[in-house]
Amino acid sequence: MAAFGLAGLLRIRRLKEERAAYEITRARSRASELAAERHQLLEQLDDHAHDARTVRAIHALSAARASTSTMLADLEALSITQRRLVAEAEEQHRAALREVRTVEKLEEKHDAEERVAEVRAEQTILDELAGRARARLLREAPE
Repeated sequence: MAAFGLAGLLRIRRLKEERAAYEITRARSRASELAAERHQLLEQLDDHAHDARTVRAIHALSAARASTSTMLADLEALSITQRRLVAEAEEQHRAALREVRTVEKLEEKHDAEERVAEVRAEQTILDELAGRARARLLREAPE
């Protein structure tokens, strides 16, 4: 059986697909981290909501809320960017899968053609052997 001529390309495309899958995982992980940070900030806001008993505490709470609000806005901006990165990584992975599948189809076609050629060669050998046996039988047969 002849080797598939595009085997090297197939290996490269599979590596590219694996890399794209890794990038999706990494992007989703970062998105989860950002969501956890947001959740943690919101919980901190709730935890300190009832601590203000003096004017000074109310001012400190207001400053903390303002700071937290800025942090939440920053996290939201990062989350939007991260969601875009996840979508891009998913699209790159889909493209890499299409590229792999294209070469795999060529490999399947090549393998099928090779099997047909092998069967054809076997049949030729069997036909030749049968022809020789028949010729020998005809020569040896009494007339």
